[in-house]
Amino acid sequence: MAAVEFSKVQKRFGNHAVLHGIDLAIGDGEFIVLVGPSGCGKSTLLRLLAGLEPVSEGRIGIGGRNVTELDPKDRDIAMVFQNYALYPHMTVAANMAFSLEHRGRPRAEIDERVNWAAQVLGLDELLARYPRQLSGGQRQRVAMGRAIVRNPQVFLFDEPLSNLDAKLRITMRSEIKALHRKLGTTMVYVTHDQVEAMTMADRIVVLNGGRIEQVGTPLELFDRPANRFVAGFIGSPAMNFIEGRCMPSGFEAPGGVLLPLPALDWTRVTDGPASYGIRPEHFERCAPGMGTAALVQGVEPLGSDTQLNLRLGQAEVVALFHERLAIEPGETIHLRPRLDAVHLFDAQGGHRLAGT
Repeated sequence: MAAVEFSKVQKRFGNHAVLHGIDLAIGDGEFIVLVGPSGCGKSTLLRLLAGLEPVSEGRIGIGGRNVTELDPKDRDIAMVFQNYALYPHMTVAANMAFSLEHRGRPRAEIDERVNWAAQVLGLDELLARYPRQLSGGQRQRVAMGRAIVRNPQVFLFDEPLSNLDAKLRITMRSEIKALHRKLGTTMVYVTHDQVEAMTMADRIVVLNGGRIEQVGTPLELFDRPANRFVAGFIGSPAMNFIEGRCMPSGFEAPGGVLLPLPALDWTRVTDGPASYGIRPEHFERCAPGMGTAALVQGVEPLGSDTQLNLRLGQAEVVALFHERLAIEPGETIHLRPRLDAVHLFDAQGGHRLAGT
């Protein structure tokens, strides 16, 4: 196990800057997830940590050692890739043993490590099979087994579940988290799927345009996003944003909409343009005259839940109710936001103005 540190790390490809001075400390034994849209730099940051790409500027430390200039083999890390990268002509056991054999480890040690990893990952009955005889989930477990036999200081995962179907992704998320609890090893995990990030991470690092927008626990990012980008990226369905301005009477939005505001520090809030953020699940239905009228444009039954696509004044919003609703498009409902779940953001810079 080891702590990881990025200090003012920059990466350029020619004249194109991909990472802009990344500072990040990852604790010993922590499970960190790097998340963000395509092109934000998360995979590049992981490749710099692995030594697969050189750092343009800055320093990377693992376990107190400066590894910035070290080759990948000297960093004591193991990486699990998106495409499994298994040798098709080797059995499961041979794939898992390969890195140890390459390092010249004794046969008895190799067998012991492979059998231990197979037991941890439930691969005992599959050791004699070839990759072509395995399901996608089994192949991913073999790739993980090949990594853990080395007993590295840090595990790196580069979107390892993106090739799996939805049901198997859920299962594998649980298996990777269970593996982390069992091993206690530092893990750095890259994904574009914020649901994966929310369900797996000790802390999430949200990247955008090669910069860190926010670092925090899943619930910290969900409940108190630092800016509009994080608020819109974390959470599914995504947060609604209604444009308008804050007034003493409430939040005025185009179309004659007046939404209630939480208690504000008016020294931080001006009467300029602002964005009113409310998550779909934080709308409440109410009687006419008690809330705001909204036109139902679409209804999506989700079993025990119902998702509504609504027009609120001139804004289009999504509302999620944890009940079955007999509502048709074209009807009008009345709703109000939960005041303890309202977020306000500056309309220009997107920084947080107020919220829970």
